[in-house]
Parts: sequence; structure tokens; C-alpha cells
Amino acid sequence: MRPVLAFLTDFGTRDHYAGTMKAVALGICPDATLLDITHEVPPHDVLTGALELAAAFKYFPAGTVFVAVVDPGVGSARRGIAVETADYKFVAPDNGVLTAALREAPAKKMVELTERRYARPTVSRTFEGRDRFAPAGAWLAKGIQLSALGRPVGDIHRIDIPVPEVSADEIVGVVLRVDRFGNLVTNIDRKAVERLAQGTAITIQAGDERVERLVATYAELPAGGVGALFGSTDHLELAAPSASAAEHLGVGRGTRISVRRT
Repeated sequence: MRPVLAFLTDFGTRDHYAGTMKAVALGICPDATLLDITHEVPPHDVLTGALELAAAFKYFPAGTVFVAVVDPGVGSARRGIAVETADYKFVAPDNGVLTAALREAPAKKMVELTERRYARPTVSRTFEGRDRFAPAGAWLAKGIQLSALGRPVGDIHRIDIPVPEVSADEIVGVVLRVDRFGNLVTNIDRKAVERLAQGTAITIQAGDERVERLVATYAELPAGGVGALFGSTDHLELAAPSASAAEHLGVGRGTRISVRRT
């Protein structure tokens, strides 16, 4: 199978940035299949980048190389890194964008991108995605060993991703992200809710608003209101039919969500 190189950035698609990164990669590894996870991470939003990468990477073929560039510290002293897990390789700035993915797929090897021969001859301090990260990813896709990219590192930067607080009668979590449909995606997973409920009814509170009911599909959401369901990542979401739950409730990321037994 041809090597797969997948990209995630906050570059958007209006400017040349994402396309230029992919062009550089093809120049190094012309046999690569290039795929996009997304280029629409909100600018500089490392947490959203980390969550989007974690939601997607496990569905790619084993051996895929991921280049994840959400990099508010571009040009600073922060490191560039490459990480190898059992099935995948990742190239990214060392700012926590790999945190959530590496929770699910622990790192086996980690290196700092110090070997200049695997970067472009001149590295821009404002576009390391083109000059450092895309080349490193392409060389990995071409077959070089991770250790060739630079010296090993013992640890990398991790960001704090909130986890729910669980008691006998309640789970308290937060909204982690708002998707483009206005759905409020929380950090509360299906298994936690099932353990709490144990066949009994539950109530869901979003900030000061009570959510009307838990449903199985978007088609079952209450007309004119907001309901809850477990989305494609098996986490609790608040959603409104053909509308934005975030706008309907006037809430966003960080909003407290509670699930209680009744």
C-alpha cells in the first residue's frame, strides 16, 4: 500500500499554507497518499486541535504518518517533535497538540527534530509547517526511521484536558468543543453515564438550563428545543434539530454539564 500522510492544521483553506505544506511533502515522497483531517481548527486553539486529532487518527490505516500543526508558538524556542506509537507516527510542535491522541495510543519512541538534513535548507520562523514539519512527516512516510530525525526525548509537553468528576449520584463534566453544527460535545462518555444510571432515569443540566431528554439520534431531538445524545466519539452531546444548541442555550466551551440520577 502507498504510504499515507495526513494533515491537521489551523491554516484554513483560503490561503496557500495547507497546499504548500502538501506540495513540499510530495516533493520528498511522491508516492504518498495525502489526506486532510481538517484545516479548520480555530486559529491557535491547541485544545481543539488535540481533540480533533484524537477523534480521527484511529480510523486511518496502520502506518499512517500525521502532521499536526496548530502552533501559536511558531518561531519560539518550543521544540519540534516526532512520536512513534504501535501503529502510527506523529510530527508536531511540542505544545500539547498530541496529548489526547497519545492517551489512546501511548508513545514508544519520541525525538526532537534536530537533524537539519530532514528539513528544508532554510527554515522560516513563521512557517515551520512548510519547512520543518511537512518534510519530517514526508521522510517518515518515505521510510526513514524515527531516530534519524533527531535526538531522543524523555517527555513532551501535555495540555490539561478536563476529565469528569464522578460520584455515586452525579457526573460533572464540561463542554470541550462546539462543532460546526453548534453541537456541544462534552467530556462525559457513554460508559460513565450507563454506570451512573444503571437502568434508572437521569437528568442533564447545562449551566442553568435543563436539557429536555436523552435520545438515540439527531432525528429524535425535541422540536424547538435541545436534547442530548451520544455522538460518533461516544461522548455526550447537546444538540438542537437543524439548529445550534450553543446559540439556543447561549453557552460554549467550558460550560458545566451535570448528569444526575433521578
